[in-house]
Amino acid sequence: MTSPGTGHHDHHHDHDHPHDQAHTPITTEAAVSYYEVMEIAVRELLVERKLIGPDEIRRQIEVLDSRTPALGAKVVARAWTDPAFKARLLANGRTGCEEFGISFYDDTQLIVLENTETVHNLIVCTLCSCYPRPVLGLPPDWYKLKPYRARAVSEPRAVLAEFGTHIPDDVEVRVSDSTAIVRYLVLPMRPAGTDGYDEEQLASLVTRDTMIGVVQATKQGARP
Repeated sequence: MTSPGTGHHDHHHDHDHPHDQAHTPITTEAAVSYYEVMEIAVRELLVERKLIGPDEIRRQIEVLDSRTPALGAKVVARAWTDPAFKARLLANGRTGCEEFGISFYDDTQLIVLENTETVHNLIVCTLCSCYPRPVLGLPPDWYKLKPYRARAVSEPRAVLAEFGTHIPDDVEVRVSDSTAIVRYLVLPMRPAGTDGYDEEQLASLVTRDTMIGVVQATKQGARP
């Protein structure tokens, strides 16, 4: 259910939200060490049980390492300059990205959400850390933490404010919750004053965080 000026939770998971984290600030302390331990444990178990080989793991890591937000930035820049492509991208995000030669690992869908003067989109995965990796690469540590996953749903405007993004009260904030089969990508608004920019210049203004929805694209933007 949506209403102007309030957060909207497009929720698909069948689980409880960790709302005990509702007022915990977004931090990244200790996150890396935890996920490193989990990755090593799962990898060693898969190899030990001969479900996957070390060479296959290495190849998959190389594929993951090749995916960066620069891919998504190119897609966004094309959508800003080509109305026909933008229409195709919004109709089917996956096939739109595939026009750039971006391959997907499985059968996951990609839904592209357009920010406008009246709607601001924010993406989250409340269950774990489902993320549009084929287009953006690995998610940032803060995206995987419980405080972000809970508070993005319960108080999205407060979370956005912590990223320096202040959304006017008359702009609707929509929060979309990723699932194992559906991922989201935000199409940010094109910054004012960029009419003379070519696609490469526009892509340089598109950051990972603009495509998650925690910040807005600006003329001062620079990809991390």
